[in-house]
Amino acid sequence: MKTEWSLDVLYKGFDGEYKRDKEELESLIEELKNYSDKLSNASQTEDELVKAIEYMEKYHLLSTKLMYYTELRQSTNTSDSEITNEVNDIEKKTSEASKPLTAIKKYIAKFDNLEELVSSNKKLKDYAYIISEIGRQSSHLLSDDVEDVIAKLNISAGSAWGSLQSFLTSTLEVEYDGEIVTLPEIRNLAYDKDPEVRKSAYEAELKAMDKIKDPVSFSLNNIKTQVNTICDLRGYDSPLDMTLELSRMNRDTLDALMKAIKEYLPAFRRYLKHKAKILGHNNGLPWYDLFAPIGESTRKYTVEEAREYLVKHFRSFSKDAADMIEEAFDKEWIDFYPRKGKVGGAFCENLPFAKESRILTNFTGNFGDIVTLAHELGHAYHGMMIQEHRPLNTDYSMPVAETASTFNEAIVMESAIKEAEGDERLALIEDQLLNVTQIIVDIYSRYLFEKSVFEKSKNEFLFPEQLNELMIEAQKESYGDGLDQDYLHPYMWIVKSHYYSENLSFYNFPYAFGGLFARGLYEKYKDEGEEFIPKYRALLNSTTIMSVEDAAKQAEIDIEDPEFWRSSLASYEKMIDEFIETEGK
Repeated sequence: MKTEWSLDVLYKGFDGEYKRDKEELESLIEELKNYSDKLSNASQTEDELVKAIEYMEKYHLLSTKLMYYTELRQSTNTSDSEITNEVNDIEKKTSEASKPLTAIKKYIAKFDNLEELVSSNKKLKDYAYIISEIGRQSSHLLSDDVEDVIAKLNISAGSAWGSLQSFLTSTLEVEYDGEIVTLPEIRNLAYDKDPEVRKSAYEAELKAMDKIKDPVSFSLNNIKTQVNTICDLRGYDSPLDMTLELSRMNRDTLDALMKAIKEYLPAFRRYLKHKAKILGHNNGLPWYDLFAPIGESTRKYTVEEAREYLVKHFRSFSKDAADMIEEAFDKEWIDFYPRKGKVGGAFCENLPFAKESRILTNFTGNFGDIVTLAHELGHAYHGMMIQEHRPLNTDYSMPVAETASTFNEAIVMESAIKEAEGDERLALIEDQLLNVTQIIVDIYSRYLFEKSVFEKSKNEFLFPEQLNELMIEAQKESYGDGLDQDYLHPYMWIVKSHYYSENLSFYNFPYAFGGLFARGLYEKYKDEGEEFIPKYRALLNSTTIMSVEDAAKQAEIDIEDPEFWRSSLASYEKMIDEFIETEGK
């Protein structure tokens, strides 16, 4: 079994088909420009509307294929200059399409009889939701020339600053125990069973961060300043309001989610303080022991064993999910192991036009790596549920993006806990609580931090020391006395790539949303059994063609009601109680 992914389903290199498609993209963009120039005099007819949509389809398919290929290659080799040049070249080319695409959207939004035309045409009916979105968002579009300038300048602005953060963190050399290791490797030591290793790795990580804090602070400041500026230009009250609109999510839903989370923070602090007590700490849990293993779960898994484990446990849930997992392993969808130049963490990129996905992990053989694989394979399953949609209907919004992934985690963890006994069971319960604490408590701190950065960066440049202070404040407000206040992590703003996208602000609350939403769905699955699975598939399928609230209704859930979120959190509180009671025996 090969342990590095193959991108041949996209291209086999930077020549041949790739080169021809780049040339076709250039021609298509020129065609778009010529077409959009004539739209001011174009008639508002059904045929013209269909033609506009077809242009958008063609551009979407060609540009995303080229972008995915270059970005996926860069993610495993950030220091390769040829790849970086290709990424920049594709960005430059696609920026040329911003002006004509804006003109096309404005043309669509001006139709007086959109609903009538959409209802009478099959292709347009398929795009009913996205067409209505274009109409709603048209008030935030700027002039064609301004949209063009923003897209072009972004190449050397927000996008470039984000690439700098990615490059610095992926190539950072960390001195540890007489050797030079990568940042992902040193961060993985947080899970080591030796307390001295965990603490020394934490100290080495903080020391290494000091080397890159200044350039990364410039990345963060300039990205957030750019987003603030564009929000003002587009007439949004704040980056959060813009994010919610682009997420197809109501503010009432976010408020309900955050209200429930704040109510249950004391429960998670009880868990953290109990873990601290187990590890011999009296003032809460120091950050370097946040991921310390509890109990005996020392087994290491090979990639082949991970495959067997996942297929076995998902076969009992759904045949199509298990079959997809087998395909992912067998057909080189996954890049497994860490190496220098490869980005840290894990992600999944759906390739709906190819009816496949690609997954990056930094696999070390721990059970947590199996959970990570299950998480990313959930994204791939979500991709499978929407791959039959038309091309412009294949993007789901941030909040629902973590639904299938976290649902997969629940399947794996619940099955593992049921099969385990004694110390192994305790270790698995604690591992699940650790992960849940990350997507609720830590995500809440990241949400608070990003809000503060957006607000303060309007009026001042935030130097590393100020960013550290904001991060510490957010961690204290979220974790409370669950953590030792003398051992927090001031540099978490450096290592979380989610802060460094000029296109995706607040990519934090979607994790809490996804985790609790998926938990609620999983509880329904346990209650309803096989009858739930068609609802689940329908929900995932609808996430690209409905609002978040309407998609939830496919599974008979009201997410604007805090009670739904409380019910999900209550299930985790029971788990916390079981952990404390079990360990105390």
